[in-house]
Amino acid sequence: MTTNTAAAWRELAARDTVLLDGFHALKHALRFGAEVPLAVAEDRAAALDLARDLAPDLHPRLAELLTPVPPRDLAALVPRPHPTGVAALARPAPRPPVPGRGPVVVLENPRHLGNIGAVIRLAAGAGAAGVITTGTADPWHPAVLRAAAGLHYATAVDRAGGLDTLPPGPLYGLDPAGTDIRSVPVPDGALLAFGSERPGLSPALKERATGLVALPMREGVSSYNLATSVAMALFHWLSRPG
Repeated sequence: MTTNTAAAWRELAARDTVLLDGFHALKHALRFGAEVPLAVAEDRAAALDLARDLAPDLHPRLAELLTPVPPRDLAALVPRPHPTGVAALARPAPRPPVPGRGPVVVLENPRHLGNIGAVIRLAAGAGAAGVITTGTADPWHPAVLRAAAGLHYATAVDRAGGLDTLPPGPLYGLDPAGTDIRSVPVPDGALLAFGSERPGLSPALKERATGLVALPMREGVSSYNLATSVAMALFHWLSRPG
């Protein structure tokens, strides 16, 4: 790696950029329109081989973008280099969901960054309108981006200042005491709210909710993982007639 590349990386990292950790995160970010000013690979030829196999639509762009760096230098730039040996810096693009395009997933005060990333990946794959978090966790944190494989750019991802700043629409809170979700139609534009695994939804969110819905669960089992719960709820939405 040249001194210029290292200096450019550190200068960009100190500005308003986020880390794309790994080939797949870079692939998804580019495919969905991210602005990526710098990308590096410890084995550029291997990364381009991956592009030929998994993302031929992006091969020309990656051939222009990827700068080769030795493994030792990549480790100096990235705290935990991805097994693909690829990393990039991108401009974050937080934006509110577009009303009416699928449900909005609301994560109330989530704690686990990996879970947030998994939910964003699910939302992007299912075609949800977006993911909104409340609380202190940054949904654009590097650990979230890593878990989401760069799919922040395939859906809307934002952090709300509070419950009063959530988008309009019917709000369904996931709660064990709610009505079985299989009997509740979830329309486009609805908000599906999930609490963290131990405390669940706050009293304030429950009070605001249009209704509380529950996932089917075997007696004696206390809860699902957050990402699993979101996947089940989104599959219910995807399975609606018509």
